[in-house]
Amino acid sequence: MTKPIYVLNGPNLNMLGQREPHIYGSQTLDDIRALVEARAGALGFEVVFRQSNREGELVDWVQEAHRAASAVVINPAGYGHTSVALLDALKLLSIPVVECHLSNPAAREDFRHKSYVSFAAKGLVSGFGAKSYELAIEAAAHLARLDA
Repeated sequence: MTKPIYVLNGPNLNMLGQREPHIYGSQTLDDIRALVEARAGALGFEVVFRQSNREGELVDWVQEAHRAASAVVINPAGYGHTSVALLDALKLLSIPVVECHLSNPAAREDFRHKSYVSFAAKGLVSGFGAKSYELAIEAAAHLARLDA
């Protein structure tokens, strides 16, 4: 049986649809979950879809993914720019990691231009709104099959 793709979401993403819709769009995280589950299902994968505002909980889930997942798609949100702990957990993984962002951090404030998560990610999808997640799932599924 194929292991699921973990889709992990960082702080404030639970507020999608309300928080700065001119940047992040009007879709909610539940809307994105539905898109992700549909796309992953079409590719033959299940997903474990989670969100937390707590750094330690995200680290715990990454550690869980070490044995339980075929790949990880992660939108670290603000923790991408600050969390060495999250980077260290991701570096533990021998499965593919795909970093995902709704907006394009490189086109935003200077402090958003560096992501610690990128040091552990096989690739990055950003700037396409909710479509970024679908593209990231496609990439993760492709990489997981190459690693299988």
